[in-house]
Amino acid sequence: MSRRALRRLRGEQRGQEPLGPDALQFALLDDDDAEEEGPKQGLGGRRPGGAGKEGVRVNNRFELINIEDLEDDLVVNGEKSDCTLPDSVSSGNKGRAQRGNSETKQDGDVAKAGFPEQENGLEDIDRILERIEDSSGVIHPGPPPLNSRKHVLYVEHRHLNPDTELKRYFGARAVLGEQRPRQRQRVYPKCTWLTTPKSTWPRYSKPGLSMRLLESKKGLSFFAFEHNEEYQQAQHKFLVAVESMEPNNIVVLLQTSPYHVDSLLQLSDACRFQEDQEMARDLIERALYSMECAFHPLFSLTSGTCRLDYRRPENRSFYLALYKQMSFLEKRGCPRTALEYCKLILSLEPDEDPLCMLLLIDHLALRARNYEYLIRLFQEWEAHRNLSQLPNFAFSVPLAYFLLSQQTDLPEHELASARQQASLLIQQALTMFPGALMPLLEYCSVRPDATVSDHRFFGPDAEISQPPALSQLVSLYLGRSHFLWKEPAIMSWLEENVREVLQAVDAGDPAVEACENRRKVLYQRAPRNIHRHVILSEIKEAVAALPSDVTTQSVMGFDPLPPLDTIYSYVRPERLSPVSHGNTIALFFRSLLPNYTTEL
Repeated sequence: MSRRALRRLRGEQRGQEPLGPDALQFALLDDDDAEEEGPKQGLGGRRPGGAGKEGVRVNNRFELINIEDLEDDLVVNGEKSDCTLPDSVSSGNKGRAQRGNSETKQDGDVAKAGFPEQENGLEDIDRILERIEDSSGVIHPGPPPLNSRKHVLYVEHRHLNPDTELKRYFGARAVLGEQRPRQRQRVYPKCTWLTTPKSTWPRYSKPGLSMRLLESKKGLSFFAFEHNEEYQQAQHKFLVAVESMEPNNIVVLLQTSPYHVDSLLQLSDACRFQEDQEMARDLIERALYSMECAFHPLFSLTSGTCRLDYRRPENRSFYLALYKQMSFLEKRGCPRTALEYCKLILSLEPDEDPLCMLLLIDHLALRARNYEYLIRLFQEWEAHRNLSQLPNFAFSVPLAYFLLSQQTDLPEHELASARQQASLLIQQALTMFPGALMPLLEYCSVRPDATVSDHRFFGPDAEISQPPALSQLVSLYLGRSHFLWKEPAIMSWLEENVREVLQAVDAGDPAVEACENRRKVLYQRAPRNIHRHVILSEIKEAVAALPSDVTTQSVMGFDPLPPLDTIYSYVRPERLSPVSHGNTIALFFRSLLPNYTTEL
């Protein structure tokens, strides 16, 4: 509890402490008292409209600002309430003091006993509140029980703001020094969590985007974004602009519909390809602001119980805007904030995981040095999600245990246990994915000795013989996270466990053959959400490993690889295309001028 709240409970106000008990006393008098006092009325004066209310004596003139709220609390439906006022107010309330009941006196005694004048009174505040609230039946505000930990996908609002992380690195003065003057000038309809509106943005007006609650069951709430008729017309114009392959057409559309989300996403990609990163990020933030302004009142970013079906095209824009914002945050050097965005995306549909955030969340947790969270996620989800069968979790979790064992602020037995668990898990990972070792060492510019490179288990055959889907997952992980392994201490620990695995292979450990059979069965073909994640990641090594049936498709930045079972709420109207219905001359002009049309 803050000192301000403590002072209010004790009946004190800021600036009151140095004054004597009788200094600067002002009284609020009722009409009768005011007539008796006449010209002798104090500086506090008579409170307008105070007829019928008892006089209240205060010691601080600034307390008069909040006195009306305090007196309003005394009247409920025309009757006076039993709630007590702070001491500084109730001391002058003679009428209430005369009719004060035993319950009020008991509460006053508790308050006096629980808030001594010493500074160490802050330590007992929770215990005192429990004693006060026992009589009213309110739930105790003390620490939650040990079994009520937050959900593993619980999102914290403060970690969605990159300024929170940047302040920790550089200090508040460096981060907020240039923002304060601008914040006084901007006027926007509401405060948002995902982004901070900028004064350079167009004036916000509702673009026709809204959110609807579909159903609630089993503690989960299912929502969906909706487009009204005006927004649907803008969406049709956007699709025509995309087909023209001309970014300027999207710019023209944004001039009339400045908060059309898909246009902002598509134009952001165009700016990013032209190396205009600042404009690209600004457009993504504007898209997030537009969608957050359309949230349903019951939609929560933090609870982990709100769902958005990716099969609905209206919902996909929110997924992609969050993903692109997360990528910008990671590149900006805010991995802790990016991790929170990753948890948010995963919480929207954790079972299907349409953007396959499980292939990324371990990397962000390691970059943010949030090792405990990664270990907890692995422990809670391994039983039903088989996270150890993903190469990224198979290697990142033991790395998290090892990095945890290097911290000096933990007890010795915890460090030893973490080191032991790290060695056990990394040996299992090397046994399951032997084809990842040599590329990892090559990324880290480490030359292995001949006993490792020439061994049949880790040699060239290990990488060549693994299924294509597994090669794609390994390439994705190494292309993204290889730099986390470059520390000399990590390499020394990895070398020790590689030798342990080689000894087990030479000894004919049956686990080696079991892992080989599992690789042949589990990794026949990657699902569509993994391909979608690879496309969004833009990691060259993983994109090169995509199958031909994916690379030959046209991929749009605003909707990469849409689900095959898409749920459409409205259909784009059919229109005649001059390409398919024109003559030879029209086709020739169309090839020269993409905007050419035969219509007059």
